[in-house]
Amino acid sequence: MMKMFTTQLTGLFKRIEDKGEFSFEDGARLLAQGQSIYLVGFREMKAVEFEALEGAEPLKGALTNVEAATSADRVLLFTRNSDDPEAVELAGTLKEKDIPFVAVSTSVPDGKLAELADVHIDLQLTKGLLPDDFGNRYGYPSSMAALYVYYGLKFTIDEILAEYE
Repeated sequence: MMKMFTTQLTGLFKRIEDKGEFSFEDGARLLAQGQSIYLVGFREMKAVEFEALEGAEPLKGALTNVEAATSADRVLLFTRNSDDPEAVELAGTLKEKDIPFVAVSTSVPDGKLAELADVHIDLQLTKGLLPDDFGNRYGYPSSMAALYVYYGLKFTIDEILAEYE
């Protein structure tokens, strides 16, 4: 089972990389332009907040109190799906306040988050990765996919900022 999960997870990461190649660059450039980067993770995506703040290699200047953000700042928002009501509500507030933001979620029909975001990165995770005996799928590693995207953005931000030092 682990071999199949590893293969599927590797394929997921490759899809995210291939389909989001330009979004990673655009998102990192947008985030690097901000005074501070506010991270917001909904539900299981809090894992990204913890990694950015408490991980072995924290994101420089990362904050989580998004209510304090101004138009000089940037926001990096993570949620499972692009139709998450809380995330869409926050995105609307950010738009009203002219605060640029990058959203990371799986694009779903009627998901407004991708439309509202300055840059959207699609997690490409529409169903579980493993089949069961009844034709269903399980193994939905949304936080792992989000952490993969986070690191892709972080590495690119670090490269951009190193050019200016």
